[in-house]
Amino acid sequence: MEEGAIVCIDYDLFIADSGDLIETTRSEVAEKHDQLDENKTYEPLIVTVGEGTLIEGFENHLKEAEADTDYQIDIPPAEAYGVRDANNVETIGDAKLAQKVKDTDNLHIGAPVEIDGRQGTIQMFSAGRTRIDFNHPLAGRTLRYDYRITKVVEDIEEKVHTILKMSTRMDDFEVEFDGDDVSITIPQFLGYDQNWGMAKFAIIRALHDNVGVDTIRFIEVHKKREVGELDEEHEHEHDHEGEHAHGEEE
Repeated sequence: MEEGAIVCIDYDLFIADSGDLIETTRSEVAEKHDQLDENKTYEPLIVTVGEGTLIEGFENHLKEAEADTDYQIDIPPAEAYGVRDANNVETIGDAKLAQKVKDTDNLHIGAPVEIDGRQGTIQMFSAGRTRIDFNHPLAGRTLRYDYRITKVVEDIEEKVHTILKMSTRMDDFEVEFDGDDVSITIPQFLGYDQNWGMAKFAIIRALHDNVGVDTIRFIEVHKKREVGELDEEHEHEHDHEGEHAHGEEE
């Protein structure tokens, strides 16, 4: 795959030595491993090749891959989430922990915790002290990917819609071209989303770099709503917030 290509990928991620399933885009695989989530939408991952959103080993293999071909690759820790570093395991006192963590009632062994902007996992409580592992949960593990590029997006308008969906997880945009310029009408409630500003910058960069669009116009349309319509739109906004929570992969 060429850098900048927009592709759809079905994949299953396993721990190589144990065969444990970490995540998958395929419902049948999730069901086979007793991990089917009825509230999750299983669909191919959309990525731009070379963007660096995937782990190094997967990204490198993807550059040599072809569409409609099944691959199985093992990725060593150095090209995944790194080797385990003993220096990233720290022990802190309960008093300091209480200062750094807002909700101490939900702390337990195996629980995720954030200390000074660092994500960690609680390993042990002992004598008023807590041991926290700040290594990535998959550090030191060889990962196995079974994957297939199911589609390469070629059509320019479809590329725009795909980038919009990839950045916002929404697909109800209106797109209109005028030569190399594009006008994008956004869903009304999206303008109030606190994440929209950052998503917009990512969309602009992707449209310039990977699609070749010249001028980009974002259009917001705000129609007067009746009370019942406002309530319905408010529910729609919360539905999309829930979709954001299911987010992306490593």
